[in-house]
Amino acid sequence: MAPSEKETILRAFDQAFDARSWHGTNLRGSIRGLALDELVFRPRPGGNTIWELVVHCAYWKYAVRRRLTGEPRGSFAYEGSNFFPRPSRVEEANETDWKRDVRLLVAMHEALRAEIERLPARRLDEISREGSPVPNRDMLLGIAAHDLYHAGQIQLLKKLARAGGSAAS
Repeated sequence: MAPSEKETILRAFDQAFDARSWHGTNLRGSIRGLALDELVFRPRPGGNTIWELVVHCAYWKYAVRRRLTGEPRGSFAYEGSNFFPRPSRVEEANETDWKRDVRLLVAMHEALRAEIERLPARRLDEISREGSPVPNRDMLLGIAAHDLYHAGQIQLLKKLARAGGSAAS
């Protein structure tokens, strides 16, 4: 029997985050075993660090869940939206804060996953955000793609950080 559309969305969502997949490193895999200097490496002024990308991904998982549930804005762990300043120098960074932000990412993933599981299939065609042309189905597939996009960025940032290089030329 073919999987339901919702099961397919959940599979894509999980593979992009932490489940085994054919495409290579997913988001969770891309952030394993990093040193503090890699977490705070900024390839150019105005560019994002790996640490900032992790909290950004956590935020967008929160935002998608909030759109599905109708929860009001303002309940994310940090004030603001989209990108959140994190330490930008090794001397400012510590493992405790990094691990807290990884736990936040995992918690936001699990909360959104639970919401997807509860979502009735009939709501996949609905638009959860007023004024948006994007149905829930596309938003959920999009958040999986978002994880993979940033996993790829993180893989490149790791290579640059390890080479001691810069993306600016």
